Amino acid sequence: MNENVDIVVVGAGPAGSTAARVAAESGARVLLLEKRREPGVPLQCGEAVGEKVLRDQGLDPDSSWVVHRTHSTRAVAPSGVSFLMSTQKGSGRSICMLDRSAFDRHLAQAAAEAGADIRVGTLVDGLLQEGGRVVGVETQHPLGRSTIRAGVTIAADGVMSRVSRWAKLPVLLRLNEIESCAQFRMVGIDLESADTSEFLLGKQMAPGGFAWIFPKGRRSANVGLGVLPSRAARPALAYLHDFVRSRPGLKNGKITQIHAGAVPVCGPARRSFANGLLAAGDAARHVHALDGGGIDYALQSGAMAGKVAARAVAAGDVSSKVLGEYEQQWKARYGKSLDQYQKARKVVDTLTDANVDELVKCLQGLKLETISAREFLKLLIKKHPRLLWKLRKLL
Repeated sequence: MNENVDIVVVGAGPAGSTAARVAAESGARVLLLEKRREPGVPLQCGEAVGEKVLRDQGLDPDSSWVVHRTHSTRAVAPSGVSFLMSTQKGSGRSICMLDRSAFDRHLAQAAAEAGADIRVGTLVDGLLQEGGRVVGVETQHPLGRSTIRAGVTIAADGVMSRVSRWAKLPVLLRLNEIESCAQFRMVGIDLESADTSEFLLGKQMAPGGFAWIFPKGRRSANVGLGVLPSRAARPALAYLHDFVRSRPGLKNGKITQIHAGAVPVCGPARRSFANGLLAAGDAARHVHALDGGGIDYALQSGAMAGKVAARAVAAGDVSSKVLGEYEQQWKARYGKSLDQYQKARKVVDTLTDANVDELVKCLQGLKLETISAREFLKLLIKKHPRLLWKLRKLL
């Protein structure tokens, strides 16, 4: 079966569904493809996102797919010393804990209501290219095969994006550029505070990564851990079991779900567009290299990709010259931040556990909401001059 559309979007996660919705709202004929039978399943996410992120994208944080909120974040150093960052309730700065499956379904439904066609259970297993331009995709689905020709193809197929690789975008990952993550949904646990999300550091506990505890209620939480395979001696799941057994408030809890996934921590791809193609979200490596967060950038990049693609199709010019506007837009909005986070990660990777303890001690008592990242680093260097050499690249 052969089909023709203006825009085909591969992947119905936050980036893909947002791109499909925005493109359809702009008047384009859009087809959104998802290999799974249901968007958002299986879960591969910590499910935490800022309230402000949702509001900035026109999403209501009071929706049913937000199941809990926290108003403080604690960073715990290897020695156990910690610092707490808090925001006032009602300030619009809470951390929203999602029901990610419901959230993804909501975004896909919004795309459909905007006019996009959606096809689930459809695997994209080939890229159509003619004369140096991407012109669509080949698919396999329960009713057979389809060839879908499109003016613009948007790759939103996640961290392992085959579409981006087929288009020869620079997205290949080395072992030190991707974190392997495991997460438990736990109930019957004893949290110190259901209003506090925690990040826990330590090279023995999580080589090349960190652990997290994201409350989803008074007695339940997402408890996860990420490691760099190039540094870890065991799978992430083994480290996570050890972590849970070591925490008094967790060790007697019950595991109701186990999730696993991968997070790129290499910084954004050097190029996210080609003739007839754009890459968004994880497929373009738009992920916070320090904390692994990607929902924010997925929503933003998806919206920009959808708008630029629709405009290019309407103008009858889907060349890289025109589609390159997308990269200019995301770089202007958050490209500098992604680069800074990547530089910061490289520095953090060189720190010993003792260095991390020193840094966390410096943070105690500081109100980070009131100072810039640059001012914060200057304060650290003033308090611990011997860290100057390692931290200099961040200034």
